Amino acid sequence: MRARRSCHAVPGSNPRFLEKAQGLDSDQVFLDIEDSVAPIAKPDARKNIVEVLNTGDWGHRVRTVRVNDWTTQWTYKDVIEVVEGAGANLDCIMLPKVQTAAQVQALDTLLTQIETTMGFEVGRIGIEAQIENALGLINVDDSVAVTLGLLWWAVSVIAALAGGALFFATGAELPKLRVRREERQVTALG
Repeated sequence: MRARRSCHAVPGSNPRFLEKAQGLDSDQVFLDIEDSVAPIAKPDARKNIVEVLNTGDWGHRVRTVRVNDWTTQWTYKDVIEVVEGAGANLDCIMLPKVQTAAQVQALDTLLTQIETTMGFEVGRIGIEAQIENALGLINVDDSVAVTLGLLWWAVSVIAALAGGALFFATGAELPKLRVRREERQVTALG
């Protein structure tokens, strides 16, 4: 796992920002299709992201794409279009608003199907699970125990307390777990 001390979030709907992000000094860049992109702009954002991942110079940065969460109608297209179009140049999918292990398992299954179909190494593309509410926090332990195949599970949580947001982070190294003879790197972020 590469160090991720700094991260730049870049809206996928803005080609100028996507181009500029390649020159920024950070350990990770996440190209966003979720909150920073209006619903009407999501299809173009996917295309922009595929293009810039395939043609851009990202150097040492971890290249991550934040898709929409599973409660929306956009998630499956986000994952399929981005991974099929640029999976060879993608390190990680960031899944927001994760509340249960089943949501991470669903993404793992979809990624595995795409990787197999496209001839990519199965499990190479990691998953970053964003824990953004109390239910997600409550289920972190269950998610780690239930979601087999997770190589790493680092936790960073956003908790709403006293009318404001409190950010805190902890990291834990877990032993290797296996599923379907493949391993996938998974990180939970807030």
